[in-house]
Amino acid sequence: MFKTILVPVQLDDEAHATARIAMARKLGGKAARIIVSHVIEEVPTYVASNLPIGLLEESEATARREVEALVKGADAAAETDVRSGHAATTILAVAEEKGADLIIVGSHRPGLQDYLLGSTAARVVRHSDCSVLVVR
Repeated sequence: MFKTILVPVQLDDEAHATARIAMARKLGGKAARIIVSHVIEEVPTYVASNLPIGLLEESEATARREVEALVKGADAAAETDVRSGHAATTILAVAEEKGADLIIVGSHRPGLQDYLLGSTAARVVRHSDCSVLVVR
């Protein structure tokens, strides 16, 4: 059994996110600590300086509410973690900080950009210190 499971989610893919949260609950059992995480891609400084004051904070608060609603809708007791940054790097940082022993990450059909740069899931798999379950 896994003790701490990190489930990174995308808010535009609620059905798959809910399924991954349920999978985490099955794999970890009732005693497992589940952390549902969402990463907001960082806005470059030169763009952020031209945005209305408070827009980025409002965006983060909205994302936090959506992740909390997602967890509530999945009917699973879980912590939420919303941060901004590069997706793969931030997922790995959260996993290390929270002591995750499993990351359940989603994957998609790769496009040309993924072959050249690598997808988030591939980067997490390559650089994670804990087990990673990639789900389609």
